[in-house]
Amino acid sequence: METQGKIFTEIDPDVMRDFFRKKSKKMVNKVSTVEKVVSEMIHDGDYIAVGGFGSIRIPTAVLHEILRQKKKNLGLAGHTSTHDCEILAAGKCINRCDMAYVIGLEAMGLPKMARKYFENEVEYTEWTNAALSWRLKAASMGLSFLPVRNMLGTDTGKYSAAKEITCPFTAKKMFAVPALYPDVAVIHVHEADIYGNSYIKGIIVSDTDLAKASKKLIITTEKIVPTEFFRNNSENTTIPFYLVDAVIEVPYGSYPGNMPYEYFLDVEHLKDWIKAENNPETYKEFIEKNIYNCKNFNEYLTLNGGMEKMRKLRSIEYSIGKEF
Repeated sequence: METQGKIFTEIDPDVMRDFFRKKSKKMVNKVSTVEKVVSEMIHDGDYIAVGGFGSIRIPTAVLHEILRQKKKNLGLAGHTSTHDCEILAAGKCINRCDMAYVIGLEAMGLPKMARKYFENEVEYTEWTNAALSWRLKAASMGLSFLPVRNMLGTDTGKYSAAKEITCPFTAKKMFAVPALYPDVAVIHVHEADIYGNSYIKGIIVSDTDLAKASKKLIITTEKIVPTEFFRNNSENTTIPFYLVDAVIEVPYGSYPGNMPYEYFLDVEHLKDWIKAENNPETYKEFIEKNIYNCKNFNEYLTLNGGMEKMRKLRSIEYSIGKEF
């Protein structure tokens, strides 16, 4: 099968190995602010990847700041990417995307302005969610590709950048999916220490592979905890410090998304966002109000209900957890 997609990132593992070899592994204090990290670590033209899954455990504060600082021409790993992708589309921050699942917010609806933006202004290569996961897995293993059987014989495969190969052992046809090495990854976690050791409670998706694959890794965390939390319980270390470049404490940092075991997603706010996208003027006013006119993430939280709303969402999350 001849494929038509473009590869947007470096895939040579030796080039990347040289970069990672020179990267500092020192155990130093990496605590910073959202404004400083976005200014110094995310540059126009970078290829970025966002941790979490859909509207679950997304680093909203950093995404909003990318818009406020008017970052442009970013590449995006559209791997189970819904509200995070919707935010970046609102600022027209991206111009290319490895696309598996983007824009749609499942039962809540389809953001029309974000869809229009992708249809007209974003270059994309198609993949499945599994294929993008395996691309990150290949990068985390220091490889240039992994062989898979996914996408063979499909239009998704046709519009991907995979290459058909023959298995040297069975002579069966397979796809080689290229490694994905992002310039910057942003992952929101439950707890982290000042050095970057990070704990994710619940589903991890591909975030451990993403952390290993990315040139730079930004961690936002619900709270900063003593290093003893990790030293005394080694199983708490989902992501080790030597992969991390910056740590930012952002309570309720996934809002309006869901932070498992902490707070539920704000369905009303997400529906209001989708409704605003039905009209260009309403959409512009909504984004101005909720992002550009907010000095920081705390102002955004206050604008949308503050601690009273957060307590309500926390109560919903706790009550859901008791049912299972």
